[in-house]
Amino acid sequence: MKRINEYKKLFGVENEVELKTLKKSYRNLVKEWHPDKFQNGDALQEEAEVISRKIIDGYHFLVSMAPETKEANLGAYTETTTNSGIADFNHKGLLLEITFVDGSTYEYFGVTKQVYIKMVNSHNLNRFAKRTIYPNYTYRMSKRTV
Repeated sequence: MKRINEYKKLFGVENEVELKTLKKSYRNLVKEWHPDKFQNGDALQEEAEVISRKIIDGYHFLVSMAPETKEANLGAYTETTTNSGIADFNHKGLLLEITFVDGSTYEYFGVTKQVYIKMVNSHNLNRFAKRTIYPNYTYRMSKRTV
């Protein structure tokens, strides 16, 4: 959740992320912080490189969570969560990463340690995830290996 809020703050986005607004903000930030804008030896050149990398990462991260992106990928997500079992999972902080048998990996944000412990101790991992994780947490696809 911290990462989501940090990127939303960077782009000046509130609540839901609309692609049009995000793209406009991204373009303005890139123009402002592009490293080529600064001369060699300029004190801000190194800072601009770091900030521009953060802008690019944040843009791709927020695009993957935008309602338009989720809607476009809903069929594949539903197919994965319905028909593909969980191959592996990892919990760190409030982030639960689930890798499915079909090779796709999704990140779920805001999953507390207590919920994670219940998941690990459940008799049926897939059923627990379908009832508790998938419908209740913000998610994004983080990678897909085939």
